[in-house]
Amino acid sequence: MKTLPAPTRPARSNHTKADETMNATMSAPTELRRVPTAASRRRPGKEPKGSIGRASLAAGAGLLLMSMLSAFGYLVAVKGLVVPGSAMATARHVAEHGGRLRLGVLSLYVVAVLDVAVAWALYRVLHPVHETLAKVAAWLRVAYAGVFVLAILQLVGVAGMPTTEIRHINSFTNIWDAGLLLFGLDLCVLAYLATRSGYVPRLFGLLLAIAGFGYLFDSAYKAIVRGSSSDISALTGLGEFAFALWLVIRGRRITLESGNAPNGAAR
Repeated sequence: MKTLPAPTRPARSNHTKADETMNATMSAPTELRRVPTAASRRRPGKEPKGSIGRASLAAGAGLLLMSMLSAFGYLVAVKGLVVPGSAMATARHVAEHGGRLRLGVLSLYVVAVLDVAVAWALYRVLHPVHETLAKVAAWLRVAYAGVFVLAILQLVGVAGMPTTEIRHINSFTNIWDAGLLLFGLDLCVLAYLATRSGYVPRLFGLLLAIAGFGYLFDSAYKAIVRGSSSDISALTGLGEFAFALWLVIRGRRITLESGNAPNGAAR
């Protein structure tokens, strides 16, 4: 019986092997490759270049606008209508200039809103120095703005109540004076941050500290010595105005990145 030769497998060509490899690669689950974006390439804690300068300009412009609005709202529209020791004369002035008083109240509301915006902007300027203290300063200013709004509410409708103008204006002043305690603390924290920053001149840190002390002294003095007033803050408060000018003129040029903490800055 003749034995047939065993069948042999045909040799696999290189093309077949290449096809199988390609099929296996295509059928296997592939891992998506992430393309790094600008945000992901940025180091943690790194501040976009120029953002501090923009925040500085916003803070300075807000402070300067607040100075003008509060000067009109309080000194002209409210205090300007009060005749010390004469409720009748005050009532007559309020009746004659009710429109001015209402415009002054509106301007004071705008000041309160700007206070919140400035709190955020100053946080952006100074948070590279110390994140926690910058937040404390911002919340102190926001809390002060809330007390200020409560004080302004005492003036709503005063022009329509000719027999109670003095009482409502006094309530406004007393609540505002109490709120200035928070404002003084805010300036003291800002003074420390400015002094430690390395990019704000130390002179402005000193001026902010003096301004903060002036508000704290006035608020405490009026609370302790009833019926008296102290206006030290009218002079020391000029330090905040000078700081606002620096923020607009020079501070807007700051391009510091928070990833590069200044000398002496606490993280």
